Amino acid sequence: MSLFKKFFSSEKKETLDKGLEKSKSSFFSRLSKAVVGKSRVDDEVLDDLEEVLVTSDVGVETTLKIIERIEARVARDKYVGTDQLDSILREEIAGLLAETHHGEATEFEVPRVDGPYVIMVVGVNGVGKTTTIGKLAHQFSKQGKKVVLGAADTFRAAAIDQLQVWADRVGVPLVKQKMGSDPASVAFDTLSAALKQHADVVLIDTAGRLHNKVNLMNELTKVKRVMQKVVPDAPHEVLLVLDGSTGQNAFEQARQFTKATEVTSLAVTKLDGTAKGGVVIGISDQFRIPVKYIGVGEGIEDLQVFNKLEFVDSFFNRSR
Repeated sequence: MSLFKKFFSSEKKETLDKGLEKSKSSFFSRLSKAVVGKSRVDDEVLDDLEEVLVTSDVGVETTLKIIERIEARVARDKYVGTDQLDSILREEIAGLLAETHHGEATEFEVPRVDGPYVIMVVGVNGVGKTTTIGKLAHQFSKQGKKVVLGAADTFRAAAIDQLQVWADRVGVPLVKQKMGSDPASVAFDTLSAALKQHADVVLIDTAGRLHNKVNLMNELTKVKRVMQKVVPDAPHEVLLVLDGSTGQNAFEQARQFTKATEVTSLAVTKLDGTAKGGVVIGISDQFRIPVKYIGVGEGIEDLQVFNKLEFVDSFFNRSR
């Protein structure tokens, strides 16, 4: 039986296929050039494949792992035709991602905890952090969960205003203070309000300035410490939002944030407008942190729960 069972609804799958179109066409045009005139996968084809993967923003370390897996397969099977390369890539990359992603979520869900489930959202400005929070609030609300938002990115008036727009759109309460307030104080107020309102999920936005990692680390540590005065286990999740269209820059941001705080999950946004979709594979593999959500369009429904098999199937299926 194929690994690639269908988990998604056809509508979600269509959105995913469309969202990855640029990445896919760029990848396959490079791959076609690499194997033109070749009938079997040999060292030369593997060298060319390595270059295709690296230039598709999969990242050097992950690319080398993929090449090693394919080399082992070629050695075992003695002969592998270039016509099999697409399906081999799908299988080997799915196998690699399976090492980071255990089990497959298909819906927006949060674990049951005593009190509200608190998600602290981190990431640099401009990556789609506020939009991701808004879309998550929409998905959780749609399930009948009571959601509260906290505007703890107090360094940008635009961040607070943007979050207010999303709160109004989704119909959920937003806890905020004036610009320049102490972010930890906003987090404290948000969790206090969430307890009073018997909220199920709390999403806390935080400042995304990376110019000084020590400051960032101190601020996030303080926000966490103050949250724990209200909800002892908070935050239950630290979600790092990365802009997929920045390619290798997303790797660097992941490196900085994972040093500054304990990141437990990732969201990769803006995949629909870029040919750099391979970054999802590399980031997922290198940081050993599960990619939980991907953004494949601007619509409110275009944030999807990341499913490795569906992603790899869409990315490496040339027929679509």
